[in-house]
Amino acid sequence: MTDRKEMVLLGGVNQKIHYVTDDPSKPVLLFLHGGPGVCNRHDIMTHHRDLLDTFTLVTWDQRGSGGSYYGVPEESLTIERMTDDAAELVEWLCKKFSKDKVFVIGGSWGSELGVWLISRYPEKVAALFGFGQVVDIAKNESISYEYTLKSARDAGDEEAVRKLEEVGPPVEGQYRGGFDGMMVQRNLMMKYGGYSKQSGKESYWNAMVVPMLKSREYSLKDLVGLILGYKKVLKKMWPELGRTCFPKTCTQFRTRFYIFDGRLDMNTPSELVQDWFDSIEAPDKDLIWFESSGHNPMGDEPERFKKLLREKAKAVVAEEPCII
Repeated sequence: MTDRKEMVLLGGVNQKIHYVTDDPSKPVLLFLHGGPGVCNRHDIMTHHRDLLDTFTLVTWDQRGSGGSYYGVPEESLTIERMTDDAAELVEWLCKKFSKDKVFVIGGSWGSELGVWLISRYPEKVAALFGFGQVVDIAKNESISYEYTLKSARDAGDEEAVRKLEEVGPPVEGQYRGGFDGMMVQRNLMMKYGGYSKQSGKESYWNAMVVPMLKSREYSLKDLVGLILGYKKVLKKMWPELGRTCFPKTCTQFRTRFYIFDGRLDMNTPSELVQDWFDSIEAPDKDLIWFESSGHNPMGDEPERFKKLLREKAKAVVAEEPCII
C-alpha cells in the first residue's frame, strides 16, 4: 500500500496532493474539489476509500486552498491558470504511474474545472465524470435564489425572507454584498434542502467547513490555509465564474463525458443540465440521474454512485486497455 502526501510544482506554485494505491497498475482517478477553495481530501480519503478496489485515488488542494494556500499570487487565481494547473497535474500523474491517460471526476466548481480541462487538454483524460454539474452560472444563481426565497416564504420564515430581500436577486451571478451576500443565500438554500434533502438543515459552515477542521487529513498549516484560503479564492474567482455559460462555449469534446447528477439539486440546479447535455458531442456521453440526491449524489447515494463509476471506468478500460 502506498499512501502519500506530497507537494507538486504546478504553474510555479507548490501544491499539495494525496495519493493512495494498493496496486499502481490500477487506473488513476483524480478528484477536482468544489468551491472554488473548498478542499475535499478529508471526504474522499475517509468515506470513499473503498474505490481503491478499482482505482489509484488522487486528491488535490487547488491553488490558493488548504495545503496549496501559500505563495500564491492573487492575480493567478483565474480559470485559465487553474485549468493549466489541472493539466500539469494530469501530466505529472501519467508520468508518476506510467499511464497514457487518467480518469478525472469533479463536483460543483470541480465539474466546471473538469469541463475546461477536457475542452483545452483532452489528450490525457480517459473520461470526465461530473456531478453537481455547473452549466450556466447566471441562470444557476437566479434559479437557486428564487427557490430559496419561495421556500422561506412558504415556511413563513420572515427573517429569512428579509435577509434574502436585502441581498436581492443576483445579477449575472453576483449577489449584493459579494461573498457575504452569497453566503446568506447558500446558508438559507441549504436550510431548505436545496443542497441535500438527506443532510438536514446544516449551515454551509457546519456542512462544509467543520468536517475539514475536524479531520485528521490536514496538517495545522493546511488548516490555516483552508480557513484563509476558501474565502480569498471564492471572492477573487466568483466574478469570472459568473460569466460561465457552457451552452455557448463548451458543447464539443474529444473525450468521454459522463454526468451523474442529483435530481433534487438546487445549488447548481439540475433543471439546467438536460438541454446542455443533449447538445454535447463527445466520443461517448451519458447522463445518469440520482432521483434521491441533491448537489452531491456521491454522498447522498454513495453505493449506487460508486457502482456506476466503477462500471463506466471498467468499460472504458475494456474498450481501450492500452490507454490507462
